[in-house]
Amino acid sequence: MDKAEKAKVNPSQFVREVRQEVSKVTWASRKETLVATVMVFIFVFMAAVFFFFVDRLMSFGVRLLLGLGS
Repeated sequence: MDKAEKAKVNPSQFVREVRQEVSKVTWASRKETLVATVMVFIFVFMAAVFFFFVDRLMSFGVRLLLGLGS
């Protein structure tokens, strides 16, 4: 038997194995998911504000160097 033949599994066995593996997964609670989502939004907002100010500062510096500022 070569590798390809060993890898073949009938569909019902595959579904049984998938269900068995999914039952082992530890799923996050609703509260954990909500807290993680809120944290992601907070960090995205903080990153956006940070990069906004860095961009403004660099833009000011470039304009100053090139003499484009009024």
